[in-house]
Amino acid sequence: MREASVEILSDRTNAAVLRHPDRKFSGVLVQGDTLYTLCYRADAACREIGRSSPGFVEANDLRNALHSLLSHYKAVLGEHDIPLPFSDLPI
Repeated sequence: MREASVEILSDRTNAAVLRHPDRKFSGVLVQGDTLYTLCYRADAACREIGRSSPGFVEANDLRNALHSLLSHYKAVLGEHDIPLPFSDLPI
C-alpha cells in the first residue's frame, strides 16, 4: 500500500470524482457495496434478457466487466486484511 494525494473534483456520495496524480483523466470512485449491487443488478438483467435474446451478449459483456472489477476489489482488500463491506455470498 502507498499513499498519494489525489485531486477531489467532487465528493458527492457514491459519485466522487477524483484524479490520480499519475493519470491525465479523472475517474469516478464507486464504493465497494455499490459495485456489489451493480453486479447483482447486471446478473438479474442477464437472467431477464435470456441467453438467446437480442442484447444478451452486450449485457453479459457489461456483467463480466463489473464482476472483473469486483473480483479485483475483493482481492485487493483481502491482501490488506480489510473486511468486505458486503456479505461475500454468490450473487
